[in-house]
Amino acid sequence: MVVTEQDIYTLAPFARTLGIRFGSLEADAVAARLAYTPERSTLGAAMHGGALMGLADVAGAVCAALNGTGDSVPATMESSTHFLRPVHGTGAFAISRPLHVGRSTVAVEIDIRDDKDRLCVRVTQLVALRRTHA
Repeated sequence: MVVTEQDIYTLAPFARTLGIRFGSLEADAVAARLAYTPERSTLGAAMHGGALMGLADVAGAVCAALNGTGDSVPATMESSTHFLRPVHGTGAFAISRPLHVGRSTVAVEIDIRDDKDRLCVRVTQLVALRRTHA
């Protein structure tokens, strides 16, 4: 299944609202970036945890969808976030990879790094793949 950044924005407008940009869009790895802006920051000019969780959730959902069938949509069932260090600098860089692909769920792991390639956040999610009906 081939998915473009525009496809994601059409199906999940919140990704555009957050300002997420995509690099690799493959079943084995989804790369996404969220640039630093003052509106996405918190104390000490670090990126806000909610913005980082939004980045992780979108990257995880896209990865799960790419591992499903063409007629299914992702829905996050469970998410666990571990903040390891603040994200400073130009932005946050996420890589989402599938840990386990089942018939109706996908477990994904999302690592978020800063612009110095330091691991800042690790997220694991269980994502349901729900079939759409025409």
